[in-house]
Amino acid sequence: GMEKGVMNLNSFVGGLDKAFFAGLTRESLTLAIPESVFATFQMTFAIITPALIVGAFAERMKFSALLWFMGIWFTVVYAPIAHMVWSGDGGLMWDWGVLDFAGGTVVHINAGVAGLVAALVLGKRKGYPTTAMPPHNLTYTVIGASMLWVGWFGFNAGSAVAADQNAGMAMLATQIATAAAALTWMFSEWTAHGKPSVLGIATGAVAGLVAITPASGTAGPMGALIIGVAAGLVCFIASTKVKRMFGYDDSLDVFGVHAVGGIVGALLTGVFADASLGGKGLAEGMTIGSQLLVQGQGVLVTLVYTAVMSFIILKVIDWLIGLRVTEEDETQGLDLSEHDERGYIL
Repeated sequence: GMEKGVMNLNSFVGGLDKAFFAGLTRESLTLAIPESVFATFQMTFAIITPALIVGAFAERMKFSALLWFMGIWFTVVYAPIAHMVWSGDGGLMWDWGVLDFAGGTVVHINAGVAGLVAALVLGKRKGYPTTAMPPHNLTYTVIGASMLWVGWFGFNAGSAVAADQNAGMAMLATQIATAAAALTWMFSEWTAHGKPSVLGIATGAVAGLVAITPASGTAGPMGALIIGVAAGLVCFIASTKVKRMFGYDDSLDVFGVHAVGGIVGALLTGVFADASLGGKGLAEGMTIGSQLLVQGQGVLVTLVYTAVMSFIILKVIDWLIGLRVTEEDETQGLDLSEHDERGYIL
């Protein structure tokens, strides 16, 4: 009855025993490290996920609407997915046996799908796709991608919650997959468009980082290499051909790189975790086939939950305060119209 109902709800959202960090003291530990460190580490995942979504609808949303969206989305979408996948025994997807070492479902599919929904609900930027809209400063783009690459070691290796063999292998897997995806994207672009670009290789690197994220704790070096190549190729197709075909304006390819890369990685995690392929080994009684099925379930739940909830949140905010800036504000630029400051004094 009641007791069972509460237990089932807890598998989705957890309890309130830690609300406002109740009971977090200097002495309290989580997985043998200070709980303060663990909580702060989790906060980095919690903020990067909404930050990714912003890239999909850049230059169109009112700042007030963005703040409401982030606060509500984090609470009702991010936190439950993170709980289901990572909370340990009692979490819905954890109990299914979903493998997601550092956030393929929780961060990347979650953000990528929400970004696509936001881009669709808001509509295209003025002048898209006829006006060229390259990055305003390619040098900054490359610096940012480089910082992501280095920072991602903290994300993936840090998810071992120890400085041990698992962390070491996660770091190596991350490096191999990212390099492989960067090169694969570069050669794909060279073949398809006649020339390689630094924007391309940087985007390919991010695709590799995304795809190895769920697998980094279980894959071996060769598994990481194959995951990287797959991500570079599939994300390139998603961000060029598929995006053009459907015509949605996902400014920074959040869907094409993060959702698609996250799906590629989440599924291949189930393959390359197998010991025969150099992985850490599957759970007792699991085969590659059964693990793939579980990974697919995890992907599907994340896709459906974030798509439906994100759509509802956006529609409610639009109805209450409006999502989109006026055409004049968009033309003027949001730095001036929304914040009364200039990104650049030229």
